[in-house]
Amino acid sequence: MRRISIREIRSALSQVEELLENEGEVIITRHGKPVARMLPVDRARPVPTRRDLRESMQPLPLQSEDLVRRERDEG
Repeated sequence: MRRISIREIRSALSQVEELLENEGEVIITRHGKPVARMLPVDRARPVPTRRDLRESMQPLPLQSEDLVRRERDEG
């Protein structure tokens, strides 16, 4: 990842493709503060499997059937 000012990116517009290919991600700054992020389009994220999604979630404190029963009893 590279940080580059707006002034620098304007002067290097003809080289943006090469810059992204080499750096992968470019943060554009104005007065030293980030204002934009450029990423190459061809980098697609892999689609997570259902197993990956399940494993990334924290387990509920109660089973779903217990939650449904509780809601039915309260309503």
